[in-house]
Amino acid sequence: MNTASGTRETGTVLDRIVIVRRGRLAEDQLARPEADLSDCLASIAATRDFAALLHSGTPGTPEGARVRLIAEIKRASPSKGVFDADLDAVDQARRYASAGAAAISILTEPDFFRGSIEDLEAVSTAFSTDPDRPALIRKEFIWDPYQLLEARAFGADALLLIVMLLEPSVLSDLIAQTRDLGMEPLVEVHDEAEVRIALDAGARVLGVNNRDLRTFDEDLGTTERIAALVSAEDGVTLVAESAIRTPADAARMADAGAHALLIGEALVTGGDVESSARAFMRGDASLEVGA
Repeated sequence: MNTASGTRETGTVLDRIVIVRRGRLAEDQLARPEADLSDCLASIAATRDFAALLHSGTPGTPEGARVRLIAEIKRASPSKGVFDADLDAVDQARRYASAGAAAISILTEPDFFRGSIEDLEAVSTAFSTDPDRPALIRKEFIWDPYQLLEARAFGADALLLIVMLLEPSVLSDLIAQTRDLGMEPLVEVHDEAEVRIALDAGARVLGVNNRDLRTFDEDLGTTERIAALVSAEDGVTLVAESAIRTPADAARMADAGAHALLIGEALVTGGDVESSARAFMRGDASLEVGA
């Protein structure tokens, strides 16, 4: 454990990302003191109910959708490099909303994913007058309460907390503090042991990462195994993440019990964004992504 931050050494790329992010966090705290962020909260639009949208969708969600969609704005990743360095966050978000995505995940990490907190702010501003907008998630490597306040001040309705990264007591505190700010966390797990930690900490929206961060191997069976553990847990919303590249993959995740899918790479690189997004939601294996 890193006693200064409550993070854990993972033996994965997360360790390298946290080192860089810690320096960025110190810079952000100097540039935007907590008091300034708190002053912004009064002017931010009310949050959308992230968990509810993962069940109900938006008015634009297509008929026949088997799962809801969290569509991700993602320019790059540390394992696969750059997908689209010039991706316009607002334009992409509008395409996702038009397709009926229940939520939009916005990567705000600049060094490994080429995102920014300004992307979140720009998308939030673009949807500020839309009562039926998707929920907005800050996708980031979070361990400090400042990052929660920052997320809300820039327009997030939800944010990511990674079980592998956090000490259990810190995870529990961050979940509670996230809700105190009117947001709901997407709590990410990678294996069965992390599921119990997440549920004990109070997670209600559970994200299952199908990518092993130690090897970068991908296995949709991860969601299937974990879904069997949480199917009897009252009130848990299950989100399948990573390795979902085709509508057939989406159908497999729906069959396993996933309520929603988090998809970035396949939408950013797949051509016709709106058609692809709808095909994933319907889980229609007869449709090609991008067609």
